[in-house]
Amino acid sequence: KTLSQFIAETQREVPFQTGDLARLIQDISIAAKIVNREINKAGLADMLGAAGSANIHGEDVQKLDEFANDEFLSVFRAGDACCVIASEENEKVIPLVHEFSHRAKYAVLIDPIDGSSNTEVNVSIGTIFSIYTRLSENGPGTEADCLQKGTAQVAAGYVIYGSCTMLVYSTGNGVNGFTLDPSIGEFCLSHPNMRIPEGKFYSINEGNFQRFEEGIQKFITYCQEEKSGSASPYISRHIGSMVADFHRNLIKGGVFIYPASKEYLKGKLRLMYECNPMAFLIEQAGGKASDGYNRILEINPYNIHQRTPLIIGSVEMVEEVEHFLKQNTSPSFKNPPKAIINF
Repeated sequence: KTLSQFIAETQREVPFQTGDLARLIQDISIAAKIVNREINKAGLADMLGAAGSANIHGEDVQKLDEFANDEFLSVFRAGDACCVIASEENEKVIPLVHEFSHRAKYAVLIDPIDGSSNTEVNVSIGTIFSIYTRLSENGPGTEADCLQKGTAQVAAGYVIYGSCTMLVYSTGNGVNGFTLDPSIGEFCLSHPNMRIPEGKFYSINEGNFQRFEEGIQKFITYCQEEKSGSASPYISRHIGSMVADFHRNLIKGGVFIYPASKEYLKGKLRLMYECNPMAFLIEQAGGKASDGYNRILEINPYNIHQRTPLIIGSVEMVEEVEHFLKQNTSPSFKNPPKAIINF
């Protein structure tokens, strides 16, 4: 069953999955195919390495970042369903001005390429997207259309470019995964109704151990301890590409942790186009997403580039991390001075 067939069959079952939303998902799949093609020949097409500039976060922009951003923006501009875009690669939101602006229903937030620096070493990378119904009336969209709580998302998903390319998304009625069949150029349903099992994988950059707050340090130590009885220690698996780590845990069970650190007291991952969409997906798959103290989807946004700590995955493992944090609260981490809050 292709993505197009799946959307056509399920559109009637999801009241808010309008024709416009269906076309928007299709547009994302088209751009993903183009990006996938370039990734597969990146070393031959001079698509590796830095582009020679920095983004709003001060990070080196990779050539692939620029290409993917341009492709997704081009697809959204060509359609009539999107009124405004917020991208990791752009400082401000991009209102879409076209003849359909007055009736375009959706705001899209996107991280065009997550983990692009890993392309040179052939590690899986991804695209993350989030879709909201616009709040403004008529004309191009506004920043307010993008600054909505995660609970207001009508759809979210990611594309993982790896040994195979998959599109995983939800419109609030479960999570489904589609694998790209290169022989026909179509995404085909391969992972219906995905549910995260309980597991014992933990994904965190343990090299930053000394920079983490005490609760995270104690959780890592706990994971490494021999357990009594027949239980084995937890298994550390950290790829260094959020989409790849998340995808493995979604299938096999586990927790992905990107906590606050002494350098990033409010965390490093972006709430609006990284954490919210992944939190939406994990909850739809029966898991949990937290900043250590609060549900990710209920965080009030104030900036499209704001950051947050993230603990996401199987319910029991997320709650274990929360337990260690709440038992070992570090005030400087939980309530950092506003002067050092970084977007």
